[in-house]
Amino acid sequence: MSPLLKLLWDLVGHLPLCPPLGSSRPRAPAALHPSPVLPGQERQVADFFPLRFLLRSKAGPAMELGNVVQPAYGPGPEAPPSSTPGLVGMVHGFLRLVQPNALPTELISELAQPQSQESGREQVWELLHYELGFLVCAAIGLLFILLVPLVGCCFCCCRCCGRCGGRMHQEQGRRVGCRRRALWGGVLLLSALLLAGDVCAFVSNTRLRQAVSGAFPNANATARDLRTYLASIPEQINFIAASSEVPLGHANASLQGIGSSLGGRIVASIGRSVHEAVGSLQSLLAAMDTLAAAFGSINGTSWHLRELQSNYSQRLADLRARINRTLQHCGPPCGNVSLHGLAFKANFSEIPSVDQQLKALNDVSNSNLAATLDKVNHTLNETPDKVQEQSRNVVTKAQDQLGQIRQAIGSMPKSFPVESLEDSGVAFLNNATSTLEEYRMPVTSFERLRWSACALLCCLVLLVVVCNVLGLLLGPLGLEAAAPPTERGCLSNAGGNFFMAGVGFSFLFSWLLMLVVLVPFVVGGNIYMLFCQSLHNQQLFELLDTPGLIPGFNLSQVLGEGSTNISELYRQCRDNAALWQALHLDQRVSLDELLNISQYTAKISAAFEKVNITLSPISLLNQSQKDLLLEASQLGQPPNFTHSLAQLDQDMTHGSLQDLAAELELLAEKAGMGAEQDLKDEAGELRELDREMNASLSGLMQSLKEDIYFVERRAGGLQAQTNATVREAEQAQASLARQTASIIKNETLAFLQQLLGFFETYIAWAKSSLTREVGRCKPVARTVDSVEAVACDYILDSVNTFWFSLGWCTFLLLPSIVLAVRLAKFYRRMDIADVYESEVLEMAPALNSFQIPRVAARK
Repeated sequence: MSPLLKLLWDLVGHLPLCPPLGSSRPRAPAALHPSPVLPGQERQVADFFPLRFLLRSKAGPAMELGNVVQPAYGPGPEAPPSSTPGLVGMVHGFLRLVQPNALPTELISELAQPQSQESGREQVWELLHYELGFLVCAAIGLLFILLVPLVGCCFCCCRCCGRCGGRMHQEQGRRVGCRRRALWGGVLLLSALLLAGDVCAFVSNTRLRQAVSGAFPNANATARDLRTYLASIPEQINFIAASSEVPLGHANASLQGIGSSLGGRIVASIGRSVHEAVGSLQSLLAAMDTLAAAFGSINGTSWHLRELQSNYSQRLADLRARINRTLQHCGPPCGNVSLHGLAFKANFSEIPSVDQQLKALNDVSNSNLAATLDKVNHTLNETPDKVQEQSRNVVTKAQDQLGQIRQAIGSMPKSFPVESLEDSGVAFLNNATSTLEEYRMPVTSFERLRWSACALLCCLVLLVVVCNVLGLLLGPLGLEAAAPPTERGCLSNAGGNFFMAGVGFSFLFSWLLMLVVLVPFVVGGNIYMLFCQSLHNQQLFELLDTPGLIPGFNLSQVLGEGSTNISELYRQCRDNAALWQALHLDQRVSLDELLNISQYTAKISAAFEKVNITLSPISLLNQSQKDLLLEASQLGQPPNFTHSLAQLDQDMTHGSLQDLAAELELLAEKAGMGAEQDLKDEAGELRELDREMNASLSGLMQSLKEDIYFVERRAGGLQAQTNATVREAEQAQASLARQTASIIKNETLAFLQQLLGFFETYIAWAKSSLTREVGRCKPVARTVDSVEAVACDYILDSVNTFWFSLGWCTFLLLPSIVLAVRLAKFYRRMDIADVYESEVLEMAPALNSFQIPRVAARK
C-alpha cells in the first residue's frame, strides 16, 4: 500500500461515530471571563498569515471570528536546467505508435488474482498481445545485435579475399564525378544526423544526471510540504475549538452586564410610552408655571398701578387747588384757563382680579406633581440595577452552563485522530527521508559512473562522425580529378581510410549501442506507458480503485459504499477541497452530534424561563392630580381684559400736563407781578409731575399689556393641552398595567435569543470551517504531481530521450556504413587502374567521325 493511501486510511479508519459532547463528564464550573484570543492563536496568526472577518450573531451585535488560516507551501519540484521538449514529444509519439493500446486494467486485475492454469495461459497471451509492439521492436533489436556483428565479420573476411569491394580497382566512367558527389552529400547528411542524435543523447544523458541529482532535494521539499500539511490539520482544528472563546466571551459579557443590556431593553420598550407621557406632563407643568408667573405679574402690576394712581391723583388734586387759587388771584387775564385736564382718565382699579386663576395654577404647582414625575424617571433609571439583582441566580446558572460548553467544545479536537495521524505521518516521512538520504551517496556515485559510461557511448558515435567528417574533408581536398586512381595523393587516400575506419568502428560498436538502446527501451518505454501515461490520464487511479488489486486494501469499504475513489479523491484534492469533502466524512461523522451543545443551551433557556423580574410600580397621575390639572385648565382662563386694555391704550390724564404748563407760562408773562412767579412755579411742577408719571406708569402699563396679551394667548390652548396630556398619561398608565409583564417576558426572550445566537453563529462557522477549510488537500495532489514530474517528466523522459537518440544514431550507422564504403573508393589509392585508348574510326562520308575509347588493363 502506498504511504499516501495508508495515511488516508488511518485517518478514516480511526474516526469514531462521535456521541454528543454532553455525554462527557462535566468539569467544575469556573468563573468565565471574555478572552476572544487565546495564547496559541497568536502563534497561528503569526505563522499562517490569517484573514479576519465579521459574523453577525442572530439578533445580536457583531462578533469577530478568525478565518481558518492555511499554511504556505514550497514552489514545487525544480526542473533540470536543460530541456528538450521537441525530442520528448517525438519519443512520446514513437511510444504511442509502438503501444497504441490503452492500459489493460481488466487484465492487470485478473493477473493480481489467483487463476487456473488455463486462465493463466490466456492472460499470458493477452499480455503478449498487449506488448506486441515492444516485442516486435525488441526482436528487431536482437536481430540487429546478432546480425550486424556477423555481417561485419563476413564483410571483413570478404574484403580480405578481394570480394565486396576489397579488390583495389575502380572502374572509370563519364559519371564518376556525379556518383562521388552524390555519395559525398549522402555521407554528409548522415553524419549531420548522427551528430544531431549524438548531441541529443549527450544532452539527455546530462539531463538525466541533473534529474537524479535533483530528485533528492525535490523529495525532501515534497516531504516538508506534507509535514507542514499534516501539522496544519490539528492546528486548524484546535483553532476552531479555541475560537469558541469568542462567543463564550460575548455571552459571558452579556450575562455579567445583564442589568444594562436586558434592563436597557426593558426600559427602552417601556419608556417609549412613559417618556412621552412624562414629557407631555412636564411640558404642561412648565406651561402652567409660566402662565401662573404671568398672572402673578398681572396681579402685582395692577396693584402697583393702583397705588401709583392713588398717589398721583392726590398730587394732581393739590396742584389743581393751588393753580386755581393762583388763577383767581391773577384776575381777568387768567379767567379762561380750564383745569379739568388735571385728573386721571384711566381707572386702574377697574382692572379685573386674577386671584382665582393664580390660585388654581398654584394649586397644581403645590400638588407635588413634579416630584411624582421625577420618581417615575428614577424608577426607570433604577430598572437595570433591579434586573441585575433579580437575575443573579439565573446568571450564575447560565455561567455554569457556559463552563460546560467550554469543556465540551474544548474536547472536540480529541474526537479527531489528528495528533496520532500527524505523529505516524511525520514518522513515516522522516523514515522515508532518512532512507533516501542513506541511498543518496550510492545513487550519486552510481549516477556518476552511469553518466561516464553513457558519455563514452556518445563518444563512440562521435568517433564515427569524426571519421566521416575527416573523410569528407580530406578526401575532396586531396583529390585531383585528372589523376588516375592509382596515383591519388596521400591526403585523398587518408580521407578514404578515415571512411573505412568509421565503417570499422560502426561494425565494432553498433551491436553494443543497440544493446544499450534495447534494454532501456523495453524497460523505460513500458514504465512510461504503464505508469506515466496511465497516471497522466488517471487510468492508473481507476486501476487502483479495483477491489482486491492491492491485498488488504479497499478504499470503498474503508470510506463506505459510494463514498469516493482514488480518481475522485485526486480531482478533489487538485481543486484544493477540504479533507471533509474529499473523503466524504459526513457519511461517517455527524457534525450535528459532534458540535451538539443543545443540552446546555436548553438548560440556559430553562433558567431564563424561571427568572422573575418585577419593577417598582409606576404611577404617572393620581386622581387628585388629574382633577387639579383639569380644574386649573378651566379656572386658569383669563378674565375679560378688553376694557382694561382700552384704558391702558389711552392717555393717563384727561388733558396734557405739558400743554397746561405751557399755557400757564404764557399767562405768567401777561399777569401782574404778584401772580407771575406762582404761575411759573406751578408750570414747572406740572412738567415735573408729567415726567414722573410717564416714568413710573408707562413701563408698568406696557408690561401689564404684554402680560395680558401673553396670558390670553397661552391660556387659549391650555385646556386642550391639558385634556390631551391627561388622556396620554391615562393611556400610558393603562399600557403599563397591561403590557409591562409581556414586555419583560419578550425582552427576556430576546436577550436569550441574542445569547444563544452567539453559539448558533459559532456552530455554523465551525461546521463551515471544518467542512470547507480544514485540511485543504491540495498538497496531497501536489505530492502525486511531484512524483509524476520527478519520475516521469524529469528522470524517465531523460532515459527515453537518451535511448531514442542513441537508437537513432545506431540505425543511421547502417546506411552510413554502405555509403562510406562506396565513397571510400573514390578517394583511396587503387592498385589497378583503367586505361583509356582512343581510336579513329573511319566512317562513311555522310557520317560524322567520333572516337570510341578502348580499355586495356595495365599492370
